[in-house]
Amino acid sequence: MPYAYHSNNTFLAVPHGATHQPFAIAGIPYDGAVTHRPGARFGPSAIRTASQMLCDGTHPYFDVSPFEYLCDLGDLYLPNTSIEGMRAALAQKAPAMIAQHHMCWLGGDHSITLGLLRAYAAHYQKPLAVLHFDAHCDTWDSHFDEPSGHGTWVYEAINEGLVDPECFVQIGIRSAGVRAARDYVKDQGGVIVTARDLRGLETLGELDAVLKTIHQRMNAKGLPAYLTVDIDNLDPAFAPGTGTPEPAGLTTNQLFTFLEQTAGINWVGMDCVEVAPAYDHAELTSNAAAQVVWTYLAGQVAKTSSFKD
Repeated sequence: MPYAYHSNNTFLAVPHGATHQPFAIAGIPYDGAVTHRPGARFGPSAIRTASQMLCDGTHPYFDVSPFEYLCDLGDLYLPNTSIEGMRAALAQKAPAMIAQHHMCWLGGDHSITLGLLRAYAAHYQKPLAVLHFDAHCDTWDSHFDEPSGHGTWVYEAINEGLVDPECFVQIGIRSAGVRAARDYVKDQGGVIVTARDLRGLETLGELDAVLKTIHQRMNAKGLPAYLTVDIDNLDPAFAPGTGTPEPAGLTTNQLFTFLEQTAGINWVGMDCVEVAPAYDHAELTSNAAAQVVWTYLAGQVAKTSSFKD
């Protein structure tokens, strides 16, 4: 049983074994690159379990359910500790999934996103636009003398040309860090909206200027767009179950307004990462993460008339 912690649940309780659907879930239960509390390898299982609460899956804002368009491919079998081994194995498995499905990836720590961006950039033969929700900038050039980790992937993705920095937007950044790291995305031509910038902005009208900036940057060059949601973008009051919690973060109201109002962007995939259920309380974090993925999927189904007709 080398992968005993892998989940046997499915997201929204979709049937096991169905692989012909346009949308798919896959878990990447890897947390070998964390710098504080481990445990995100159990995130995919917790997110799937929390999703069972969503009943028939009909979203109250989009008025659709992704259930009949969704399959769950299970958790990928990857090395548990070696980041190089994990990424090498991911490079063998992800391309076929990306070619066949619009993927939603359940992490795992945030180091998985670099491997995914490599696969998407290779698939589309162009860099991606990225919307990044996080408490941390993830732009360090090393991790405590290790060259790569869950806090370096943005730096690596920009330097590898996997993303267009002018089409890169970070939301919710607030952690400690030197200026060179904190402002790295902005220095490369991107946009950073800090958690401090968002304080007191809750309504759709109050968030309108930020939403316009997101749409402008994501759509500026017609690139395929990727969404990555580190659950620690939320304040620990809303998501305590994560490895590196940072106070003074986003509310769930703010995050879901962003998700709902950006559904029309040319998304080609997304991930939700850093759910560590061992530190959760009353399943607050896994429930939030399940609804992040569900809201994203419902938004994609709602904008695609061929699925609804």
